[in-house]
Amino acid sequence: MSWPYVDNLSGEGLPMLTDETCNEILGGALVIHQSRRGYRFNLDSLILAHFAKPPVRGSHLDLGCGNGIILLVMAGNRPGARWTGLEIQPQLAALARLNVQSNGLSDRAEIVAGDAQDIRRLFKPASFHSVIFNPPYRRLQSGRINPQEEKAAARHEILGSLPVFLSAARQVLKPSGRVCTIYPASRLAHLVCEFRRHRIEPKRMRLVFSDSSSPAQFVLAEGRLFAREELKVEPPLFIYESRGVYTKDMKDVFTGLAAPPDGASG
Repeated sequence: MSWPYVDNLSGEGLPMLTDETCNEILGGALVIHQSRRGYRFNLDSLILAHFAKPPVRGSHLDLGCGNGIILLVMAGNRPGARWTGLEIQPQLAALARLNVQSNGLSDRAEIVAGDAQDIRRLFKPASFHSVIFNPPYRRLQSGRINPQEEKAAARHEILGSLPVFLSAARQVLKPSGRVCTIYPASRLAHLVCEFRRHRIEPKRMRLVFSDSSSPAQFVLAEGRLFAREELKVEPPLFIYESRGVYTKDMKDVFTGLAAPPDGASG
């Protein structure tokens, strides 16, 4: 399950190209250009950006960055950090570059067009303090594959998968570097197995529910490279308190994303 797209989180649309939309989000903290008919970010990405707590300094990588939404949020309120986005689809990489420029973040963020499976060619080993990704998580044999290429690649394991992204992360993380991701709760066992297979120990998790009467939809997970066993399970996150009405915790997510974390001033 994915929650509704969030074009309307923060008000009025801005001038746009024919095949794009451009909207303010997070109370006007950012503007985001998106494909009108292709991949469009949703709440999953914002929830992950809020859950991840990368160092406010250092170098960080957003794998499969799409139009750059997670990287934009992170770079926007962490002026002392350097962010890199890697995106395999050229048209999405171009949109991500446009978004970086439109938000005045070119001094702290860059977009690289490339494949996570070619990570050794693109980046030096031990280049990043943290890696974050919202991977495709639907098996190729499960469900109808969207005929729109951008949407299909974002949802199904066509151009990337959890094992591919974890393998890439392990190759470019510094010792004790962090990985943060979001994944279907129904595949939690697979997530833990893959983390450990890549020598990334799960350290922090949070289950995400649509509402209090629904089963868990997603799990947020943070792991550390070559760390010892010790897992903290955080209180659950409920998105809606009633139909179309966000919970206080979800409103706090939006507020938190627009504000810089402690120690993040440039």
